[in-house]
Amino acid sequence: MNEQKYFSIEEIKRKLERYCVYQDRCHKEIETKLREFILIEEAKNQIILHLMEHDFLNEERFSKSFARGKFKIKNWGKQRIIRELKSRDISEYNIKTALKEIDEEEYLATINKIAVKRNSILNESDFYKRKKKLTDYLIRKGYEFDLIFSTIKRVLEKNNF
Repeated sequence: MNEQKYFSIEEIKRKLERYCVYQDRCHKEIETKLREFILIEEAKNQIILHLMEHDFLNEERFSKSFARGKFKIKNWGKQRIIRELKSRDISEYNIKTALKEIDEEEYLATINKIAVKRNSILNESDFYKRKKKLTDYLIRKGYEFDLIFSTIKRVLEKNNF
């Protein structure tokens, strides 16, 4: 038995307000959440408009906090952040604004730190295999190719490889 619960538009607004307050959300996440409720398109638009007017839904704020968080907590590179924001249908303007939240010196220090850490974990004695594994890891993290190669060169030279 699949019982359907019915909510008024006001109840749905309150639920989505709490959802947005808990963590910054993008439009795509809100639209996905709205699919849980059986609503006509006009009601969905009215709810999204309400969330935007009362600053519960702000795409620029979302993209900035997303970029800061993924860089500081997960050590993601700019390429990965861009890819993830694009998958959430964030505009180019907001993506560029979000990337300005990442300090360039901190960015370079982070890629160096994670490359050194990963290099110390690798059990590969062959120079080329070690370099490939390190490169693949940094690519998955989303760092730029030129930055990866210069960092790996420094890290491997420092460890006499």
